[in-house]
Amino acid sequence: MTFRSTRAGLVAAVLILGLAGCSTGAQPGAEPPRASETTPSPLSTSTASATPGPALGGASASDGPVPSTVPSSGSTVGPSEPREAPTPAAPPAFDKTARSVDDPASIWVVVNKPRALNPITFVPTDLVYPSVRYVNRQPMRREAADALVAMLAAARAQSGLEFAVQSAYRSFQTQTAVYNDDVARNGRAYADTDTARPGHSEHQTGLAIDLSASPANCSLAACLGSTPHGQWLAANAWRFGFLLRYPADKVPVTGFTYEPWHFRYIGTELAAELHRSGVKTLEEFFGLPGGTVYH
Repeated sequence: MTFRSTRAGLVAAVLILGLAGCSTGAQPGAEPPRASETTPSPLSTSTASATPGPALGGASASDGPVPSTVPSSGSTVGPSEPREAPTPAAPPAFDKTARSVDDPASIWVVVNKPRALNPITFVPTDLVYPSVRYVNRQPMRREAADALVAMLAAARAQSGLEFAVQSAYRSFQTQTAVYNDDVARNGRAYADTDTARPGHSEHQTGLAIDLSASPANCSLAACLGSTPHGQWLAANAWRFGFLLRYPADKVPVTGFTYEPWHFRYIGTELAAELHRSGVKTLEEFFGLPGGTVYH
C-alpha cells in the first residue's frame, strides 16, 4: 500500500469515530426514559404554582397584592358601620319629699293664706344680721343671710348695682302691727292683697327679704321690676337660692299682688329645679293649696 492510500484510510477512521460521538449518549442496551418518569425542575414547578398566567385569570405583578381572603357570594367588603353613641341616662327625678313643707323651721316651708305657720307664733332660732345695707335693720336666718350677702356682692361685682334691705324677719307681734296699720289706712280688703295676716307671713319664717335699690328707686313698688335692679334680681336670684315669690301672673295662686322686691330663700337645689322646670310658685310645684282666701 502506498503512502497516499494509507493516509486516506486514516481519515476515514477519524470520521467514523466523530459520527459515533454525536449519538444520544445513551449506553448501549439502555431504554430511553419514559415521559411519565421525566421530573420537571424545581424552579419551573414553583414559578408555575405561585403565579398563574393571564389565561387563568391570575393577577399580574402590576395589579398589586392579591387579597388573602375572597368574600363569599353576595357579601360586601367595606368599612365597619359606625356605632351609635349610648343615650345618656336621664337625671334622677327631683325628690320633693327631701324637706318638709309644713315644718316652719324647714327652708321649704310653704306659708300662704290657706296655710298658716304651726305654731302660729313660730320664732326661728338662728337669726343673724347680715353685713349688708339697711333701710330697716332686721335679722334673717343664718343660711338665708349668707346667701343674701353672696347675691348682693355678685350684683355689685357684675353690674355695679347696690341694694338695701327694706324688711327681713318680722315676729308674730311685729306682723300684727304691720297688718293692723295697713287695715287702718286702706281697709281690710285692700290690706289682704299686699300684707299677710300674722301667722301667714313669709317674713315670720326669717327666710323672706324685701329689697330696694340704693339709691332708692321704685322702693316697694311694682315699677322696680322694670329697673336694672329689679331685672337683675329676677334673672339671677335663683342662682343664690332665692325665689321671686309673688310674680305678676300668679296672683290667683299666691294670693298677693306682684311684688318684684319680695324674695324668699328656698335653697339652691329647689331654686335651680324651679328655674329648670319653669314653675314659678311653690304652690304649683308641690301641689299645695293657695289663692286669695284665708282659712
